[in-house]
Amino acid sequence: MKKPFVPYNETFQSRLREPDPYENMIGDALEAAFARGATTLADILPVLAERDIAAPDGSSWTEAKLAAELARLAD
Repeated sequence: MKKPFVPYNETFQSRLREPDPYENMIGDALEAAFARGATTLADILPVLAERDIAAPDGSSWTEAKLAAELARLAD
């Protein structure tokens, strides 16, 4: 029996707009961190620091700030 066609939608195909420069910068940092084997928020923090990407309030990143910002960007 043939399975019915189920369309697959990549997440980027349903976004409402292109990412802005800040979102691209965060995304590039995440990709670099994952390429280094990052599996935790703590693993991502050094990459953000190396790239001189400040937290939204202009300070250094913490795990809590990163979690909050990723949640905000995911909405």
